[in-house]
Amino acid sequence: MQLIDIGANLTHDSFDRDRDAVLARAREAGVAQMIITGASREHSPMALALARQHPGFLYATAGVHPHHAVEYTDECDADMRALHAHAEVVAVGECGLDYFRDFAPRPAQHRAFERQLQLAADVVAADGARKPLFLHQRDAHADFMAQMKNFDGRLGAAVVHCFTGERQELFDYLDQDWYIGITGWLCDERRGGHLRELVKHIPANRLMIETDAPYLLPRSLKPMPKDRRNEPMFLSHIVEELARDRGEDVETTAANATAATRAFFRLPEVA
Repeated sequence: MQLIDIGANLTHDSFDRDRDAVLARAREAGVAQMIITGASREHSPMALALARQHPGFLYATAGVHPHHAVEYTDECDADMRALHAHAEVVAVGECGLDYFRDFAPRPAQHRAFERQLQLAADVVAADGARKPLFLHQRDAHADFMAQMKNFDGRLGAAVVHCFTGERQELFDYLDQDWYIGITGWLCDERRGGHLRELVKHIPANRLMIETDAPYLLPRSLKPMPKDRRNEPMFLSHIVEELARDRGEDVETTAANATAATRAFFRLPEVA
C-alpha cells in the first residue's frame, strides 16, 4: 500500500532535530512520496531545497499563506516565479484566504491571493500544462469563491487542502471539479465529526490525503506521541479512519487517493 502525503510542513523548526528520522519513519509506514508545503517567502525556498535533497521522494509547493500576506511584494512575486522554474516545485501555494485567524489584514490577503492566482495562470510546467493550485480557505468561503471565479478558464487543477468546512462548501468545490485534501481533522471528535459523513460524498478521483504535519495530530491516535507533534508516518492512521467512514477497504481508499494525487501533481510512479 503506497501513500502520498500532499501537505507536510517539513521545513518547520520542530523537525530540525530529527528530519532524516522523520522521513525514514514515513517510508516505513508506506508513504512513498510527499509534497512539502511552501507557505511563506522564507519557507518556500527551503521546501524546494529539501525536495532537491530527496529526488523522487519529496516535492514542493511555493507560495505565501494568507497569514503572511503582507510579505507578498513585487520582490516576493519575483522570488515565487523563480522558484516555479524548478521541476521539483509542483504547485502554486499554499495560498488563499483565512478570516478565522485574520493574522493579516483582509485587503492584504486579497491582494496576495490575487497575485498568486495570476502566477498560477502564467506559470506552466515542463510538459506545457499549468501548475495546479494548493489552496487554503477558512471562514472566507464567499470571498474565496469570488476571487477564484475571476480566473475562470485561466487556471489548472486545484485542491482545497485541509478541508474542514461544511456541506455547501464541499459541494461548491466539487461543482468546480476541484480536489479535496483530508487531514487528521477528521479524527477530532470536538471539531471534525461532521466530516465523517461528508467524506462519503467526495468522488474517489477527487480525494487526497495529508497530515499537515507538524499540525493536526489525529486525536484518535493511540498511543499519542509525547511531544504531540504530527508527522507523515501517521498518514496511515488517517487513511484507515477515512476508509472506515467511506465504507471502503483501506487498500481501496489508499490506492484511489494515491492515483488521484499522482494525476494531480503529475508525479512519477515509484517501485
